[in-house]
Amino acid sequence: MDEDEREIQEMQARLLEIEAEAAKLAEEDGTGEEAPGEEAVDDAEDRQIYVGNLDESVTPDTLNEFFKECGTVNRITILCDKFTGKPKGFAYMEFEQKEAVELAIGLNETEMNGRQIKVTLKRKNVPRHMLGGRGRGRGRGRGGGYRGRGGGFRGRGRIRFNPY
Repeated sequence: MDEDEREIQEMQARLLEIEAEAAKLAEEDGTGEEAPGEEAVDDAEDRQIYVGNLDESVTPDTLNEFFKECGTVNRITILCDKFTGKPKGFAYMEFEQKEAVELAIGLNETEMNGRQIKVTLKRKNVPRHMLGGRGRGRGRGRGGGYRGRGGGFRGRGRIRFNPY
């Protein structure tokens, strides 16, 4: 038990050190928060755009040059096929200011490298399980949908098992 107690005390001391470091970082940051909250994530998503119908010769440098009039670009992501390594023809860009996004969307349907590009706001990523529902045509609540012969589950009394 002595060894276990010593380990617990060491862990508690380390936890106190970590909490002190977090408080110190929060003071230096000036926000008073230990970590950036959900607002920072939402803000980043509001500053991102989708650029589609790109030529496969487009590089991050050419995109940066094309959109430099809109504002400062923080990040450019050009998606590539994992087997061939060739670009898929679209990219995501993140700007430093929200106002730059409005200017960039103004460049929708302009020509870049001989192609008419599509510029829109980036969709917000919503996990599939948060969308709700089970899709179309999979029944209508309890006892709905196809019941086969013999009726269904309605009525009083004992509920019988009907696998089909």
